[in-house]
Formats: sequence, C-alpha cells, structure tokens
Amino acid sequence: MTPTLSRSLRLLASATLALCASAHAAMVDVTVTVQNLVPAQGISFAPLHVGFHAGRFDAFNLGEVAQAAIVSVAEGGAGGAWQAAFAAADPLATRGTVGGLLLPGASSSLTLRVDTALNPFFTFAAMAVPSNDLFIGNDSATAHRLFDGQGQLAQASIGVRASEIWDAGSEVFDPAAAAFVGNNDLRRPQHSVVAFNFAELAAFNGLTTGAGYSVHSALSADSEVYRIGFAVSAVPEPGSYALMAAGLLMLGRMARRRGLPAA
Repeated sequence: MTPTLSRSLRLLASATLALCASAHAAMVDVTVTVQNLVPAQGISFAPLHVGFHAGRFDAFNLGEVAQAAIVSVAEGGAGGAWQAAFAAADPLATRGTVGGLLLPGASSSLTLRVDTALNPFFTFAAMAVPSNDLFIGNDSATAHRLFDGQGQLAQASIGVRASEIWDAGSEVFDPAAAAFVGNNDLRRPQHSVVAFNFAELAAFNGLTTGAGYSVHSALSADSEVYRIGFAVSAVPEPGSYALMAAGLLMLGRMARRRGLPAA
C-alpha cells in the first residue's frame, strides 16, 4: 500500500466515524424524574408539563397578567392551552407530561427523545394543589439550558423551594372553590398579575383533599418542595449506522481496486 493511499484511507475512515459520532451525539433519550419533596399530608402537584426547546417559549412573566397558556396549568392543572402555545411558539420542540397527581413523597418519570443541538433548553409547569391558581415553573425561556454546545448534560437537576411557588393572579383565593379540596367550578376571576405567593397554602390546613388526607403544609420559604432530575442515555440511530456502512463499503472498494485485502 502506498503512503498516499494509506493516508487517504485513514482520513476517510476518520471522517466517516466522526460524522457518525456527531449525528449520534445530537440525539439522546432523556429520562425526566420528578419528586414531591414535601412531608406527608403536605401539598401535592398536578402532572408536570415539560418541553425541550430552542429558547422561544415564554409562558409567563413576573408582574404581568397571566395569559391563557399558564392559566390552563395554574387553574385545574390540565395545561391544554400551555401545550398548544408551546407547539405554536416552537413547532420542533419535544414536549410531554410527566405522571399524574404527585402526592407527598411520590415520584414519577418520563423518557423523551431529544435533539440536544436543536432543543438544549428546558421549560416546565405544574399546578400546586390544593390551591386556586398556584403553580411552579420557569418564567424565562432560557432559564435552564440543559445541554451545552457539545450536547453534554450541563444541568442534572432543578430544585424548587416553597418561596418559588407562583400565584397566577387569575383566580380569586377561596378554599371553597379550590382544586383538590373544594368545587373548582365555583372559581371567580381575579384579574391580577403573576407573583410569588406560597403563604396562601397555610389556609388549606385541616381541609380534606380528594386523595383522602387532611392537609398540613408546614412549609417555610426555604422548604424544598419539588425536584426535577435528568438522566441521559445514547440513542442508536439507523441513519448513523447507514452512514457508517456506506463509508466502510467505500473503503473496501478502494482497497480492492488497489489489489489490497479489504479488512
């Protein structure tokens, strides 16, 4: 084998493997695990709405009137408008909903396939229950960049404290009309703005929830109430394997043309 041919084969092999590795690294399976960290008989949380995206979807802002997207999460927890607004703002985002009602001490997981190059940012929202319109979430589209420029996980978890529970300002505070302890059909509009407010939760102490326990929130501002964890695993991509096979086939043909064994 001539030095020139040998070098060409090595370069072609290196380029093929590099392209395969690059395509493979962009796509990963991300397991999102959520944990309710409050003590027994504390508050619960509605299903967590999540999205991996390019940094375009901003569901709400501190001090501004809550729009339909975040109201759909904060009042009742269903989040249909949140999901629709997310899809409209970033059609290439990867979205999902983690678990069902998350009781004190419980956890739940969901695995999503994510293009780390296209969707490095993470956004979330869930209703705190019982409440009229309290929720957790991030008010900046770029608050949580999970993946760096090389597609590596840059943030392994997100923690939420009681002081970071939001009030949408969209529904009048009234335990009799609150989700999980009252009749949510009795809710009335408040016409206020988004603010931090976990103090309302104390007013639900002693009320019986839909899950059958009596509420005792016992939260202080620094109490950890929620954690979102991320675990990443590689994805075997058929496209990458096809690229590798084509490259190896080309190497074999070049070797045969020179009368060399195709290793």
